[in-house]
Amino acid sequence: AGGRTVRVTSPEKVYFPRTGWTKLDVAEYYLAVAGGVARALHERPTTLERFPDGVDGESFYQKRAPRNLPEWIPTGRITFPSGRPADEISPDSPAAVLWAANLGTLTFHPWPVRRGEPDLPDELRIDLDPQPGTGFAEAVRAAGELREVLDGFGLRGWPKTSGGRGVHVFVPVAAEWTFVEVRRAVITIGRELERRAPDRVTTSWWKEERGERIFVDFNQTARDRTMASAYSVRPRPNAPVSAPLRWEELPQVAPQDFDIMTMRARYAEVGDVHAGMEDHAGRLEAVLEQADRDERDHGLGDLPYPPEHPKMAGEPKRVQPSRARE
Repeated sequence: AGGRTVRVTSPEKVYFPRTGWTKLDVAEYYLAVAGGVARALHERPTTLERFPDGVDGESFYQKRAPRNLPEWIPTGRITFPSGRPADEISPDSPAAVLWAANLGTLTFHPWPVRRGEPDLPDELRIDLDPQPGTGFAEAVRAAGELREVLDGFGLRGWPKTSGGRGVHVFVPVAAEWTFVEVRRAVITIGRELERRAPDRVTTSWWKEERGERIFVDFNQTARDRTMASAYSVRPRPNAPVSAPLRWEELPQVAPQDFDIMTMRARYAEVGDVHAGMEDHAGRLEAVLEQADRDERDHGLGDLPYPPEHPKMAGEPKRVQPSRARE
């Protein structure tokens, strides 16, 4: 793998009982897409979602680098919202990806930062999350409208399947804004999308208010929240993967089109369709100016952070509306 030999132990262990696919199948998948996944993880501190006994066994998230990490795999020091630091693996080579896969890693969850600038995100990540009564088709429609919103702000998004029913859109940006500012930008983009399609899109944090709409999960950009990388295997029975796509492909596909076998064939045919996205870093001034107007003219300030996150300045109460009225 990239000039290094990586040993795969217990290659015959079945990781996906429904299909019979083994640990070796997972390793060979990651080898087949190594260039793409290494690009997606390059220089990024990464949490490993590990399934050492396969998709039906126990799993855990490994945030700190394993003690037996080879010296040739770099790490990046990040700081959690609590203020505690950690050194996370930054698997930026094909061999590093294979080494992590041998630990039972199915999904790679990279931070939206590079290890040299751990407090300044260089990716604005938008999660279009279908709520009950909606699905992938509705998320795709919202993604098309999101593309227009991004274009209006001078930003370029790169879509991929989540590996489930949703759509992820990653937007490369200059590493000049904090997590708080980038999250505010995502909220503003989500609100603009919601204004255009209020019956189909929502930024409501509370589930009781979302209805049958696509939720723009702005808190995926809060510090310590991560999203599955491009090409990551997702822990579901049929071994789906988070598939990078061209915009014109998005309305023509279904999530089940992409698994550890079909993606190998696709990658051999078309390569990494998100290659070079890092060369298109946008700027957030226009979005943050809109955020200021939203707050000044419409009273649209911050939205609640996740429950485990420390209370933030200017954040509204973390009380769901029905309880607040009681």
